[in-house]
Amino acid sequence: MSEGKLPIKVHILGKEYPVVCSEDEEHELIVAARYLDDKMRKIRDTGRVIGTERIAVMAALNIAHELIQAQSQNKLLSSSFGDRMNALHEKIDAALGTE
Repeated sequence: MSEGKLPIKVHILGKEYPVVCSEDEEHELIVAARYLDDKMRKIRDTGRVIGTERIAVMAALNIAHELIQAQSQNKLLSSSFGDRMNALHEKIDAALGTE
């Protein structure tokens, strides 16, 4: 435990897990645990994956895939935004005659 702080109890697939985190991270921890629990329940409910460990691995792979897709999309949006900002900057310079 860290500096006498009590752990936050999160529930995943009916099991309780105590996790120590800073006070400003508690909300995100709870949201993340609920998200993971939801993903694991959906995988379990399909009946195609048996065993908590396998369900956890499949959920982790699905979440990692979602993260990679989001990062890729973020890069594309950032690049597009940067290109648009540069074009706008050039137009402003041309309008002001500062090129």
